[in-house]
Amino acid sequence: MTATRKILELNAFDMQAAAGLDPDLAELVARRKRVFGPASMLFYSRPLHLVRGEGVWLIGADGTRYLDAYNNVASVGHCHPRVVDAVSRQIATLNTHSRYLCEIVYTYAERLLATLPRELSKIVFTCTGSESIDLSLRIARAVTGGTGFIVTANAYHGNTLAVTQISPSSTSAEPRSPHVFLVPAPDTYRTPSDDVGPIFAANVRKAISAMKRKKIRLAGLVADSIFSSDGIYPGEPGFMAEAIANVRKAGGLFIADEVQPGFARLGESMWGYEQHGLVPDMVAMGKPMGNGYPIGGVAVKPELLEAFGATTGYFNTFGGNPVAAAAGLAVLETIEAEKLQENALVTGAYLLTELEAVAQRCACVGDVRGKGLYIGVELVRDRKSKKTDRQAATRIVDMLRDRNVLVGIAGPYGNVLKIRPPLPFRREHADILVKALSDSLASLS
Repeated sequence: MTATRKILELNAFDMQAAAGLDPDLAELVARRKRVFGPASMLFYSRPLHLVRGEGVWLIGADGTRYLDAYNNVASVGHCHPRVVDAVSRQIATLNTHSRYLCEIVYTYAERLLATLPRELSKIVFTCTGSESIDLSLRIARAVTGGTGFIVTANAYHGNTLAVTQISPSSTSAEPRSPHVFLVPAPDTYRTPSDDVGPIFAANVRKAISAMKRKKIRLAGLVADSIFSSDGIYPGEPGFMAEAIANVRKAGGLFIADEVQPGFARLGESMWGYEQHGLVPDMVAMGKPMGNGYPIGGVAVKPELLEAFGATTGYFNTFGGNPVAAAAGLAVLETIEAEKLQENALVTGAYLLTELEAVAQRCACVGDVRGKGLYIGVELVRDRKSKKTDRQAATRIVDMLRDRNVLVGIAGPYGNVLKIRPPLPFRREHADILVKALSDSLASLS
């Protein structure tokens, strides 16, 4: 294995390399550095200047259309007319803070909660996924009396101070909090299928035991069910169940981070955790719920929220504001009206099959895995050793960009292509992606 790479280092533009760009791009990079500083990150060896979005397409300043196979934030498609109309109408009518009565907010909350198990009957709205995870941690600490959290070794859950502490894939140079315990992600590529669940559960038990030795009480485990930053590992249905049972037996809670796998992305269900037959104690949501409009939320068991509220106040000025609610409601309506969950299932299965066929022709592809419209393609130096190849992944992402297709990179070694398009991604779009990837792999030398 090569050295672990931090999330912001993956597929990043070198901000010192602007001299090789055309004048217009170079000037935009210079302006960005002047106002944001040199640490502001961009994608690709030649950054993109985008001016418009439309469904699964992003349009550059020169008119080039890029197939977006990366951006899950615009979950129902860039600039979806239903969302645009709902937001426009609401912002032209009323947008104010959350301490006034507002019908559309409650209509949205009711519709959203109806997609969740009845045990999760309360919701608190926030403005971002990071805020949602942060609030979840606060509730877990207050309810359990614990401070210890378990997360996977390359997880990313957000960027507040508390959430960065449970996001080992972040670029923070600070030492890890002594209250955060890491477990290996369930590597379904290098572990026999029958062993994935038991090994993950055993590692969680070890983390709980390590906490006890240090006299730290467990508060909970935080995980997204696709293990996206760890390398995209959907695994077999139910493999997480034993690990979550271990957490609850030790007095901890299960916080499901659904920012990435939620809202129909995995196809078989609305929420990623459902594949494991689990009911989380809390479900954290973020930007895809508003198709990019800033909104987040925490669905929570009522007894937990009541216990938290008895000792701690929480107020979010603009969490669940009327315009955010209008955006969220339009997203739910679009998922239903356009059958986007079914599309994620059908198109995702087709894309996975086609990518597996490409992999058979390319020795540098070690594994293709995924569920619905969330797929990882792992690049290796050779299939026998399964040694990771970050350089190949970085080159392929740039080659795809040159072929007007956008994907990302995931995993601790930066060698997994991350395919995570908007939900209206159809079979014809999958064909474009597969052809571009096949051609790129063929030209890799």
